[in-house]
Amino acid sequence: MSERLIYIMASSSLGILLLSNLIVEAWAASFTQDFDITWGADRANILNNGKLLTLSLDQSSGSGFHTKNQYLFGKIDMHIKLVSGNSAGTVTAYYLSSEGATHDEVDFEFLGNLSGQPYILHTNIFAQGQGNREQQFYLWFDPTANFHTYSVLWNPQLIVLYVDGTPIRAFRNLESKGIPFPKNQTMRVYGSIWDGEDWATQGGRIKTNWTAAPFVASFKSFKANACIWSSRKGASSCKPARSSSSKFGWLSQDLDSSTQDTIKSIQQNYMVYDYCKDTNRFPQGLPLECTLVNY
Repeated sequence: MSERLIYIMASSSLGILLLSNLIVEAWAASFTQDFDITWGADRANILNNGKLLTLSLDQSSGSGFHTKNQYLFGKIDMHIKLVSGNSAGTVTAYYLSSEGATHDEVDFEFLGNLSGQPYILHTNIFAQGQGNREQQFYLWFDPTANFHTYSVLWNPQLIVLYVDGTPIRAFRNLESKGIPFPKNQTMRVYGSIWDGEDWATQGGRIKTNWTAAPFVASFKSFKANACIWSSRKGASSCKPARSSSSKFGWLSQDLDSSTQDTIKSIQQNYMVYDYCKDTNRFPQGLPLECTLVNY
């Protein structure tokens, strides 16, 4: 196992049948109405008439939430302000996930830092229970000074991760090549803050300074232009968008050359780890998707 790996780690027909009825645009006007606090008790708080949600971590526990709705494809946005000061050992997470051993998942994880040192944005994508697709980035701004927007575009063709509208990573649907893609399992949106001192900051060499607790991360302005799963109907609220519908164009969006160029530029300038370049980790050969794309 490579040193860099230690640093970062501590059914098709159904998908077609689920795309029925019409697209629903879900706007979370209130965290109170649209989210459940799932753990951490009073360490998670909904404030400002439901417009702000804060999560805190102390030596006893972290905290977390998830959406009441489950989604099958969508354009998901969340504004987040991260823990300021010495946040070493803390992990603030914002992600989509299904449930079970063969779950799908799309991750943003923000790895805390010593004061004056940059956060690392750790990303990963799971498909049918298989992850190990980590890419890490430095951010080009201070994510603790103001809120910034972190977004996931998820449709049948691809997944794209964005920071303030700038694409930083894409994962194509390559099922035709035998590579699983998140397409058939509904996912909720989750947020959490937790203690990752064993691995999060400089591979666990920098521990959490509990005298600085509680560590607080803030969330606001959630928006889900998405397909909502109805457990009562046993179906999704979506169907493929018409080509003339710019409002729902995300459902059929693919990568254009400009987006690919931006991803290449971001990865050249801000990426600090890429599983597709870690030959020590994969001595028998890089994962197949790494050989099929060039961004």
